[in-house]
Amino acid sequence: MSLRIVSSISEIVDVFEQRGNSEYGGEDVTQIEHALQSATLAESESASAELISAALLHDFGHLIHNLPDDAPDNGIDDFHEAAAAKSLCEVFPDSVTEPIKLHVRAKRYLCTTDKNYFSKLSHASVTSLNLQGGTMSDQELHEFESYTYWQDALRLRVWDDLAKDPKIHTPELSHFIDFLESARN
Repeated sequence: MSLRIVSSISEIVDVFEQRGNSEYGGEDVTQIEHALQSATLAESESASAELISAALLHDFGHLIHNLPDDAPDNGIDDFHEAAAAKSLCEVFPDSVTEPIKLHVRAKRYLCTTDKNYFSKLSHASVTSLNLQGGTMSDQELHEFESYTYWQDALRLRVWDDLAKDPKIHTPELSHFIDFLESARN
């Protein structure tokens, strides 16, 4: 799988325009709807421009690979979190890319540490959790908590889980450009 490295916000917008209307892994929203809902939730909690940008871009890795939308159903983990972080690293600092890179581990962490969290996951998220390693060992928990941006990743994860409602209306992508510009390197 080749990785597309982006070097500008306009390239990011182009990717969303080209692939954003694709299915969001068995959910009732598209990729762009999910991204916009995540960013809107972050903005509604007065998150920083960096964390709003991370919320918008956390699943960017799904848009830059050539795997089918149902890859997880076929037992394939696309490692979208690492792909997104690597693809975006020329444009954004660690305060954006690290929560993105950690948001899958944040799901595993929450499944391990919060007895109610797993029951809130969608069917598609449970399927991907199994591919992503399931719950964490004590060593993995400790390692996760050693990352600088682990708490931001947890906030991002909560927005990610909530951003799957086809009835929610959000601002357009253009609304978030100023946040992206503020957060860039």
